[in-house]
Amino acid sequence: MRATCEKRPGIYWMVGPGGEVLYVGKSREVRTRLLSYFRASPNEKAHEIIGNTHEIAWEYAPSEFAAVVAELRAIQRWQPPYNVEHRRDRAFCFVKLTREAAPRLLTVREVHADGAQYFGPFRGAEHVRLTVREISDLLELRDCAAATPMRFADQLDLFGGAHTPLCLRAQVRKCLAPCAGQCSRSTYEGQVELARRFLDGDAEPPLGILRARLQEAAARLNFEYAAAVRDRIARLEESAWELRSLRGVIDGLTFVYETGGRAYLIRRGRIREEREAPASPAEKAALHVHAARVLTRSEHQPGTVQPTQAAEILLLARWFRLHPEEREGCWVPDQAEARTASG
Repeated sequence: MRATCEKRPGIYWMVGPGGEVLYVGKSREVRTRLLSYFRASPNEKAHEIIGNTHEIAWEYAPSEFAAVVAELRAIQRWQPPYNVEHRRDRAFCFVKLTREAAPRLLTVREVHADGAQYFGPFRGAEHVRLTVREISDLLELRDCAAATPMRFADQLDLFGGAHTPLCLRAQVRKCLAPCAGQCSRSTYEGQVELARRFLDGDAEPPLGILRARLQEAAARLNFEYAAAVRDRIARLEESAWELRSLRGVIDGLTFVYETGGRAYLIRRGRIREEREAPASPAEKAALHVHAARVLTRSEHQPGTVQPTQAAEILLLARWFRLHPEEREGCWVPDQAEARTASG
């Protein structure tokens, strides 16, 4: 290793006696990092890793950024036991729409392959939690434990009649009480769809519910209730604005990033394409047109994110937050190029 390993960016992996990958790492100088493992003290993790390693392999990358991305992809591919947890960015969170008979909205830190829908990532967990509470209360979505049995109104014959709601939220009209047959499955699913649209950026349906209540209260001269509804409208409008602003942090990670002789086409924090950086004005012009097509094409449910995508989004968000000077050199193709590409 001393004779062949160089001080260049890249990734390395430790291989166990059975050929299994034990650990994956990256460094701006692979040689320096690997030599440090042999100097680790007995109480360090590096000492334990090298003690179980039978072979060390490495590959170089054209830049530190390329090494960071390669490390993530290698960890996702091999799931090494010593990479218990890849670097998470605790500044971000996600909104989870659970996959249950009566789905719930939750604010979570991680995305799992559990069949649920995840929206985000969003920056500012407290703002997101307040927004989730507001929309859940308005649409009367349940927030009880996952194990709570559901008894929809169109299932009552199967369960032997009416049931009492298992919490107080139903009594104050903050839950449709699907646990007690207070709503049908289709009614509840309709409210879930409104929540999904809200998280996708369409706040008008839930706001319309409140505006209708406000008009009804005013018609009945119930001014105290009308004032309360007016306050809820203001809060929900503010929440929707905050959610769009928080989402904008990730939406802003849409550009072309050139480094190490490579061009990365990044959209909403995900690398959609990687190619050689242009070497001539003609290649640069061609890349502008191509990037316009890739970065502006329509997407189904652009706010949702898959488990394999979440780690990359958080990784890129962290990279450009810690390296603001790298962000300054990125560029976005203009709309005229987008129209030319699509035409």
